[in-house]
Amino acid sequence: MTGQAAHRSGFVALAGRPNVGKSTLLNRLVGARVAPTSPVPQTTRTVVRGILTRPDAQIIFLDTPGIHAPRHRLGEFMVEGARRALRQVDLVGWMVDAVAGVGREDHLVAAALAALHTPAVLIVNKVDIAAPAQVEAAAMQAASQLPPLATYRISAETGAGVADLVDGLVARLPEGPRYYPEEMLTDQPEQFLVRELIREQVIRHTRQEVPHAVAVEVEEFAERADGTVYVRATIHVEKPSQKRILIGAGGGRLKALGTAARVQAEALLGRKVYLDLWVAVTPDWREKPSLIRSFYPE
Repeated sequence: MTGQAAHRSGFVALAGRPNVGKSTLLNRLVGARVAPTSPVPQTTRTVVRGILTRPDAQIIFLDTPGIHAPRHRLGEFMVEGARRALRQVDLVGWMVDAVAGVGREDHLVAAALAALHTPAVLIVNKVDIAAPAQVEAAAMQAASQLPPLATYRISAETGAGVADLVDGLVARLPEGPRYYPEEMLTDQPEQFLVRELIREQVIRHTRQEVPHAVAVEVEEFAERADGTVYVRATIHVEKPSQKRILIGAGGGRLKALGTAARVQAEALLGRKVYLDLWVAVTPDWREKPSLIRSFYPE
């Protein structure tokens, strides 16, 4: 239309090795907690979509599981999900960690992106805690592996540089319509979001050996007559020792993580939540494709 800038829209995947800050950036971009975050690598197991809408553009971001060398069937499922998402987008934001630098797993990501031929920009994260020399070294090392369309230096934690990143992404997207209503921040079902909130709290409340063996299955999700949302969920672990750690002395740890998850779920849903948590030992579920598909339906 004459005298009016074209509306742009499209799909942008956030890609990178595990624990590089993709989920933190997604939450920052959409202004809400739609993806689980934790200090533990491989927290994101399935593709999570977040929607950023502004007057001139709409970007649908896909937070992908970290690309890594898988050690079990679950890892293979995660990496394949990430690769599939990367084949379906208009643009990729490849994230690297300025503090950790560019290592072997970053090289795996670069090789995967090069094989796809999807246009990519480089996002150097954690500039708030990295020295300028570290930031520039990471940018140079990454660019030597996969020359980007542009490089953005940001902090997903503080928001530094994120506005410039968004402007750059919008400028590289095609003209197109608004796919989702303006107020919509994600198209993930409420059950998915609550499930991931529970798993995030499990990760934050347990020891290092437990988080990777945990899956959360929401078995009932229903609104009662008084408006309270009843959620019955089973937390699956692989060993009896992990169950004991998760429950804690006198059930204290399970109660604490359940309370934290309930508070977050109530903030997310805008309704009271009754969270009914159970723990089950499901041996070697990470090696069983049928269970993986059951816990993480696509």
